[in-house]
Amino acid sequence: MAANYEYEEAAAGEEGESGGYDPNYVADSVKSFVVHMYRHIREKNVYEIHQMCETSFQSLSERLFKETPWPSVEAIAPYVDNDHVFCLLYREMWFRHLYARLSPTLKQRIDSYDNYCSLFQVVLHGVVNMQLPNQWLWDMVDEFVYQFQSFCQFRAKLKNKTEQEVALLRQHDKAWNVYGVLNFLQALVEKSSIVQILEQEEDKEHFTSTDGYDYSGGSNVLKVLGYFSIVGLLRVHCLLGDYHTALKWLQPIDISQQGVYTSVIGCHIATIYHYGFANLMLRRYVDAVREFNKILLYIFKTKQYHQKSPQYEQILKKNEQMYALLAVSLSLCPQTKLVDDSVNSQLREKYGEKMMRMQRFDDEAFGIYDELFSYACPKFITPSAPSFEEPLVNYNQDAYRLQLKMFLYEVKQQQLLSGVRTFLKVYSSISLAKLAKYMEVDESTLRTILLTYKHKTHSVDSNGGIISNADIDFYMNNDMIYVVESKPVKRYGDFFLRQIAKLEGVINDMDRVKLE
Repeated sequence: MAANYEYEEAAAGEEGESGGYDPNYVADSVKSFVVHMYRHIREKNVYEIHQMCETSFQSLSERLFKETPWPSVEAIAPYVDNDHVFCLLYREMWFRHLYARLSPTLKQRIDSYDNYCSLFQVVLHGVVNMQLPNQWLWDMVDEFVYQFQSFCQFRAKLKNKTEQEVALLRQHDKAWNVYGVLNFLQALVEKSSIVQILEQEEDKEHFTSTDGYDYSGGSNVLKVLGYFSIVGLLRVHCLLGDYHTALKWLQPIDISQQGVYTSVIGCHIATIYHYGFANLMLRRYVDAVREFNKILLYIFKTKQYHQKSPQYEQILKKNEQMYALLAVSLSLCPQTKLVDDSVNSQLREKYGEKMMRMQRFDDEAFGIYDELFSYACPKFITPSAPSFEEPLVNYNQDAYRLQLKMFLYEVKQQQLLSGVRTFLKVYSSISLAKLAKYMEVDESTLRTILLTYKHKTHSVDSNGGIISNADIDFYMNNDMIYVVESKPVKRYGDFFLRQIAKLEGVINDMDRVKLE
């Protein structure tokens, strides 16, 4: 067991032994850590590798490297036979720790990109005979996209850059280039043949049942990296504001079912967060509400099991952001029947008052839409390199402002629809003239408003079909408006599943009772 290794006990005594950071100093506990990690990777001991990454690495980082990087790769290389692939993996963890706890320099950002390039080149073109935990493989893809996003934000803050930094940016103009990032993710998807695997029912079932691991002595690295790269591409295209392409990349993964993406909580949340946000921006509010509800219910039931996880704070942050996005979605498309009672209760507690004010579509309401969108949206990026010939200015907020402007423009167009919806709720049929009189507009203007309502409550799905987001719809015959209120389909299965779960809980409680 990883928890029993010597380095766990030794670490506490070595903390603070050296006055400053020496990249060539390797404490005994670190030496023991890398030696054991190297051995477990060679033996394909996935369980122990996972324990060391999630528990021991975090523990050592907290004790010895809270404010400094880990020892350099050159310092630990002799203890792992100078193994090239292990050194690349170690550097991946080294940079991940640096980004999490410190502030990387421009040179370190560029070096991290070079390390990812080398690591992915080995996976794509070498012979990789490793079995790594899904959590680590997801962390690679997740960190790769995060560091790309971070670099784009960093590069866009030109105003306070030194001459040396500008010169370095000019020299390494290919570092974290958007085409390079997309090419690596796409290459991993294509080389792994993961799309073909997911299209074949038998192969998909085997891949899902084994969580992507190869129990016949092979490697899971390329296949699972390819799988997670699909989610990485979803995320990158959302950062770029290309929501159609983002959802198109996700199509091979059926998010209505359990899959490998649900085996890693961080991947599960990232997938649904970006899927829901993309649907929100494409006016597919029903899809967004449905998936936000499912993932929020899942987090509500399981978050206590992740309290000791390094991802716990990120889980809570995304949880809050998705409640904000759910509040926005329901304000634009009141489909509360799609929301579970426990999620709805939490939502009303967090945003009940704001949702009431958002229905008024006045200046205060637009301010709340702005606030929630700004809090919950991804950190959009401008992927193009700046022009260094012009005066250096910050443009890191440009992409965000553009997306916010588009979103608020959409909200503004919804303003007239709230009045129509109010009247349609009251009547099962009403004449055009009567409704025009109530709304204090002429019949021609009302026809335009009704057409706008039809347009804004329908959207195009990923297959090119027209789908309705309306809780209340209507059709016209001559000058009469006939209202059709959608009724929720009763799902008896969910009721029985909840009762079965309750019964199992009661039986377990009874089993624990000791009779005298």
